[in-house]
Amino acid sequence: MPMLDYFLCVIGMVMIIEGVPYFAFPEKMKRWIRKMITMPDGELRRFGLVVMVIGLVLVYIGRT
Repeated sequence: MPMLDYFLCVIGMVMIIEGVPYFAFPEKMKRWIRKMITMPDGELRRFGLVVMVIGLVLVYIGRT
């Protein structure tokens, strides 16, 4: 089960990184979330796509 252990470590690291802004800057995160609610769906999708592509590139660089 080494692959599962690696996967769980990766998910854990993502959760840690995702949680830092909420812990360090809760008031700014609330403001940012309110702003996101007003954004059009297409803009949010483009943002999500860009973040996924950047993540894919980082994984590729890290694995080579």
